[in-house]
Amino acid sequence: MTENAILIKQGAEARVYTAPFLTKKAIIKERFGKAYRHPILDKKLTARRITQEARSLFKCYKSGVDTPVLYFVDMENSKIYMEFIEGKVVKDLILENKEIKKDQLAEKIGIAIARMHSVDVIHGDLTTSNLLLRDSNKSLVVIDFGLSYVSSLPEDKAVDLYVLERTFLSTHPNFENMFAEILEAYAKNYKASKEILAKFADVRLRGRKRNMVG
Repeated sequence: MTENAILIKQGAEARVYTAPFLTKKAIIKERFGKAYRHPILDKKLTARRITQEARSLFKCYKSGVDTPVLYFVDMENSKIYMEFIEGKVVKDLILENKEIKKDQLAEKIGIAIARMHSVDVIHGDLTTSNLLLRDSNKSLVVIDFGLSYVSSLPEDKAVDLYVLERTFLSTHPNFENMFAEILEAYAKNYKASKEILAKFADVRLRGRKRNMVG
């Protein structure tokens, strides 16, 4: 690992560090192998995930979504180097219920998802933990594309929205109106949203039926 790297997060798929990179402070995401998989297969799957994450970051950045800037991809060591962002996690902002303008925050989130979906990037883990507000200009940043993939299917985009709704229901139950505002901004900023929102209603209904059955 890079000299002076500091481990800040250990997940099921990767370790995340902060470390100097050239003249900047960077985030290093290191994917590690799985012992239960054949070494050759494991290497291929890990390389595929790294490539997809880097591509998703780049596609979103080009479409106008604020994402961490990609600095370097080290395929040999399964690492992605990217911008370290000084900011606050949206989950914490809502939980702390500080004086933030939630309607403006909802609009920023809706626009970001609309732009992401417009280039067919599915985030895969769209929660308020993976959204940040930059300290410098209060721009909304989407992070952690580790489960992302590319799809033009309305169903996949609807599931992305459903994951975020479940976050609001479980973590922010008093802010359902904020999620409604996110959907409103999404619809206004994405021409293809009508079919996706119709699918979202179906996905939501299926989810509720599963919950009722248990």
